[in-house]
Amino acid sequence: MVLALMKGQKADITKNNPSFNNLIIGMGWSSGAGIDVDFSAFLLRSNGKVSGDSDLIFYSNPSDASGAITLVGENKRNLAGRLDQEQVAIRIDKVPQAIDRISFTLTIYDGEAKRQSFSSVNDAYIRVVDENTGREILRYDIEKNFSIETAIVVGDLYRYNGEWKFSAIGSGYSGGLAALCGSFGIEVKADAPTPPPTPVNTPIIPPKPPEPIKTEPKAAPVNLSKISLSKRGDVINLEKRTGALGEIVVNLNWSQKKGSPGFFGISSAGVDLDVGCLYELKNGMKGTVQPLGNSFGDFLREPYISLDGDDRTGSVKTGENLRINGNKVSEIKRIVIYAYIYKGATNWADAAGVVTIKQTGGPDIEVCMDEHNNRKRMCAIAMIENVSDQTFSIQRLVQYFSGHEDLDKAYRWGLSWRAGSK
Repeated sequence: MVLALMKGQKADITKNNPSFNNLIIGMGWSSGAGIDVDFSAFLLRSNGKVSGDSDLIFYSNPSDASGAITLVGENKRNLAGRLDQEQVAIRIDKVPQAIDRISFTLTIYDGEAKRQSFSSVNDAYIRVVDENTGREILRYDIEKNFSIETAIVVGDLYRYNGEWKFSAIGSGYSGGLAALCGSFGIEVKADAPTPPPTPVNTPIIPPKPPEPIKTEPKAAPVNLSKISLSKRGDVINLEKRTGALGEIVVNLNWSQKKGSPGFFGISSAGVDLDVGCLYELKNGMKGTVQPLGNSFGDFLREPYISLDGDDRTGSVKTGENLRINGNKVSEIKRIVIYAYIYKGATNWADAAGVVTIKQTGGPDIEVCMDEHNNRKRMCAIAMIENVSDQTFSIQRLVQYFSGHEDLDKAYRWGLSWRAGSK
């Protein structure tokens, strides 16, 4: 019977199965026309980094120096009734001791430039097969919950107490293969333009008079420094490059359109829009960080989330900021970011709220509150969830509620609420 893993699950490979010496890691997927999906594997040391460029296994470097890890290429075999799109042969007992983890990834070639993503890739999976018997040991079918990601860390084969285990990761990232290389310690250099050849004994030809230059309107450049989650349910992971995640800043910026009519013709002047969050830690601790009730949290101690102030007018250029201690990612289970109108008429359009999540070394992630419900004073903006204790996923919500208690029930937090002030 094949063991089917879900995202985040781990399974033993060699423990209790010492005969599993020759493994085949098979991967498959289906994609739309013109989408070029590439497979690669990173051979990582105990620090989570490669030792050099040769530790990246892909079509241009199909084998490691020891020969224990090899891209099968054109010699792929039909195993357990399936022919994978890519297969890697691993002689598990021959893998050098310095290699602590093998991370299997998929990327879309030139995805950002072509505006392609894994939202157009279906039926992706990874499986582990015993090559000696052809029996499939385990498989992980990757859920299709990607939107704008161009790279996926699919799964890891790793050492644990002298044995080998497999972890189903399924985490998506922006930046394609270059971003993964940077995260795993490979420096990616841009190709330098090739200089034109120097002419030798070229006859001198009088120049022609210049012709009128015809110009065409240029398309607006793609801003790779900012990613907008524009549809409800869009999900992306924060990039983890080197070391810990560091500080993550959740910024709420909003404005007041003076003189404009609000809901039922009431002016929106005097609106006080606040940012806050529900949090749940791995140890079961739950609570909220928000100006209401002066619950400003703590960055260095539990809950590792703090609020830096309260903009009551919308005129502060820096807005309001929640700061999340990314160094404590392994202790944080989930966070719901929300905004609520503490004072003034309920007119979300006039408030024009924008939440920007800023991360160290990665693009800003923006959620515009451009879907409005003026009958409700509270908006759940984004869900932040722990991903394998390594990074956070960000999911767009933009869902409106009458108040804190309704939002709590919707996301099953289970807190008790009472009226508060600030």
